[in-house]
Amino acid sequence: MTERLNKKRSKTFLIFFFIIVALGIALRLPRLSERPMHTDEAVQAIKFGFLLENNDYRYDPIEYHGPTLNYFTLISAWLSSATKLTEVTESNLRSIPLFFGMMLILALFLLKDTLNRVFILFAALFTAMAPAMVFYSRYYIHEMLLVFFTFCVFVSALRYSKTRHIVWVLFTGISIGLMHATKETNIIAFAAMLFAWVLTLITNARTKSIFFNSIRRLNPWHILIGATSALFISALLHSSFMSNPRGILDSFLTYWNYLDRGAGHQEWHIHPWHYYFKLLIGSKYPGRPMWSEMIIILLAGIGMVTALHRSHQQERDKGFLRFIVFYSIIMTIIYSAIPYKTPWSMLGFYHGWLLCAAIGAVSILRIKPYRWLRWTGIFIMTAGLAHLLFQTYLLNNQYEDDPSNPYVYAHTVKDIFIVTEKIDAIAEIYPDGKNIYIEVICPGADYWPLPWYLRDYPNVGWWSQVDFNTPSAPVIIAMPSVESDLVKKLYQLPPPGQKSLYLPLFDAYTELRPMVEIRGYIKKELWDLYMRSRNP
Repeated sequence: MTERLNKKRSKTFLIFFFIIVALGIALRLPRLSERPMHTDEAVQAIKFGFLLENNDYRYDPIEYHGPTLNYFTLISAWLSSATKLTEVTESNLRSIPLFFGMMLILALFLLKDTLNRVFILFAALFTAMAPAMVFYSRYYIHEMLLVFFTFCVFVSALRYSKTRHIVWVLFTGISIGLMHATKETNIIAFAAMLFAWVLTLITNARTKSIFFNSIRRLNPWHILIGATSALFISALLHSSFMSNPRGILDSFLTYWNYLDRGAGHQEWHIHPWHYYFKLLIGSKYPGRPMWSEMIIILLAGIGMVTALHRSHQQERDKGFLRFIVFYSIIMTIIYSAIPYKTPWSMLGFYHGWLLCAAIGAVSILRIKPYRWLRWTGIFIMTAGLAHLLFQTYLLNNQYEDDPSNPYVYAHTVKDIFIVTEKIDAIAEIYPDGKNIYIEVICPGADYWPLPWYLRDYPNVGWWSQVDFNTPSAPVIIAMPSVESDLVKKLYQLPPPGQKSLYLPLFDAYTELRPMVEIRGYIKKELWDLYMRSRNP
């Protein structure tokens, strides 16, 4: 009877788990290429293009983060038979963070025989449907990869603690190496892991001797194997598979650069300590829905108290759950204290909060003395999750580039498609087609993500200021701040008889990002040719 009941429970668990996986796919996959490319996505895409077309990657300790995103994107490009960046689509690129976002859910399956299965289902559900996790699983940046590799360290280390099998040491080491090769903020996660591990040992130990015995139980050879595998994977990727040994050294020197950045020397990314909480607790713009992930914060708070409470000590998984709680709290404190903040940076600690929320959800289901309290908790939780699911759909399908979206940050607006469509239309009637010369003039090289959208055009000049020594292009894209210099170049410097009249390329006010206007100009004779093609 017991065996039959266990089989039934296992089957039920599998059904619910893969329904949740299907939900995660359904929320992440549709309309993957329709949101405009963010500046950071475009920068990463162009860097990937050098690897794809020239088989050339060099780790840059100043910018662009680690090599894992680029090398994993090669797989997506190969699967689509793309050999040039012009053949790569937004979907090809974004399929990589999407894949790792889904793997973050699937990795929980490895813990089905170690942790409470109801906890695993809730953790999978929250990860599958949380608006922030879905939004950035569709974003071509490093964050989702870093969160996944970090969680792999947790999973592998927990499996090793139960089995003492060397394979989990290898997986732990490989995951650490991949973390290091993904993004420089890995050092924050490593520090949080160390402190959380120490706190977990202390709070689980009855005496100091038990604490030190726990440390002495670690097999030195296993530690050596894990460390070697971590260093090998990191070195292999940072050195571009040993073609650039300098990348190995740079992967450690880089921390000085990012320490300076984190200290707040880039003013446009400086935010107060409560910035991340403001994003999660809620925001409301006129005429827009209420965005809030408060249900996760509430459940996580309940979960943290539950995991740390003495009555929870009988749980077989108390050590791991306490580790998650300590890790999440430490990560939250560190990221809140760092002046430099971007919305996606919170994913590292927010994933921990989702796991704590799963602990909270399980604890609500276990309320026994007061049935009314349990059912009230279940009702509030169900309503909150329904609202969360509704938000996730809206944020990724209707408000994916809207400033009211809490995860939209200096994002490209859909006017970018007006720019590219008009240039494509001009190129169709131009004698040399896409070989047309285009000048793009934006102070501070603030023309991104245009290099991605104009990747089909080989003759684009990218300028931070008007260059008076180069010929004027038939099509010019520029910011208003350079217009006076542009007028001087077009109409004041050329001698009589050599001046060309330029007309506005766009029919209305056009933005690159909110409050960042972009203007277009076209030679009159080319504009006339374009208008004749439309009205033959």
